[in-house]
Amino acid sequence: MPTIDPTAFSTALLAWYDDHHRDLPWRVSPRDRAAGRKPDPYRVWLSEVMLQQTTVAAVKAYFETFTRRWPQIANLAQAPESDVLSAWAGLGYYARARNLHACARTVHAAYGDRFPETAAALKALPGVGDYTSAAIAAIAFDEPAAVVDGNVERVITRLIALETPLPRAKPQIRHQAEQLTPDHRPGDFAQAMMDLGAMICTPRRPACGICPVDVFCTATRTAKAERFPIKEKKKPIPERSGAAFVAFRRDGAVFLRQRPGSGMLGGMSEPPSTDWSARTDGATGRDAAPFSADWQQAGTIEHGFTHFRLTLEVWRADDVAEAAVGGRVAGWWSGPDQIDGEALPTVMKKVLKAATRGRSEASRRRKT
Repeated sequence: MPTIDPTAFSTALLAWYDDHHRDLPWRVSPRDRAAGRKPDPYRVWLSEVMLQQTTVAAVKAYFETFTRRWPQIANLAQAPESDVLSAWAGLGYYARARNLHACARTVHAAYGDRFPETAAALKALPGVGDYTSAAIAAIAFDEPAAVVDGNVERVITRLIALETPLPRAKPQIRHQAEQLTPDHRPGDFAQAMMDLGAMICTPRRPACGICPVDVFCTATRTAKAERFPIKEKKKPIPERSGAAFVAFRRDGAVFLRQRPGSGMLGGMSEPPSTDWSARTDGATGRDAAPFSADWQQAGTIEHGFTHFRLTLEVWRADDVAEAAVGGRVAGWWSGPDQIDGEALPTVMKKVLKAATRGRSEASRRRKT
């Protein structure tokens, strides 16, 4: 494994970061940090949880919404979980939202709204793993913890031309990150590594010619940067199926229910759907409906999850009376002016869109 001088590397990288860092709503700039302004652990934690498996562009609007609605961790801790899930809807990986709320409540109740200041202590919080604990500790509290996300993995595999494929390469990558992380400005170093991967050392066509640390990079010297990181061949993604049933009341309200608190899309809202999961198909067809109504097929939708792809039949019923539902299904009617505030995951928004389109087409046919 090539040897890199950690001091020379961090010095070069931090000099570049001082001039070329991304301006992000949760970040304190190097200039402001040098002037004594410290990062807010709440904002660091919130952004890092949101950024898991998601892009910076997608997170910005959600971050602004959360911090405007819940400016301090005490505000978030005291919010109903349903409100948090609703604000999170569309960001994906909904277990993160439940863990986010549980973590806020823990920090509020057990730590007096103050986050623990070490990676080891942070890992005891709900939903905080190796990466998030290291990121908070480094960025908010200047602990020299090695922060390794996808951008950092890519940078390091290229620096040392690592032939071991991911995910088996992760221990080697972490070891190299630990060797490079400086005691001085570890938080800025962590963010500089992320920015380097996002702005220069990109997955395709990396800008090696303007890289501030190209002299340390083995892959650049061999003109093989795009070859790294090497990844093991992925297994085929399973295909799953099921059905969803959208009941419209005469006034346009939609019948919704809450999914179980654990499992796929736990605690989120949905039109009733069958028991599909990553491992099993759900029932399909009109006979799988949760209650009797004049169910009409409104097409199908597809949605990709991390470990499987789902196809749902969409069935709709118009002008359904509340008595038809009765006590058969626990749920509620959400009116046209309420539906946007429901905790609907993206897959269920697709279901509603297909059903609404079918309802509009049926209405046009009746008028002609």
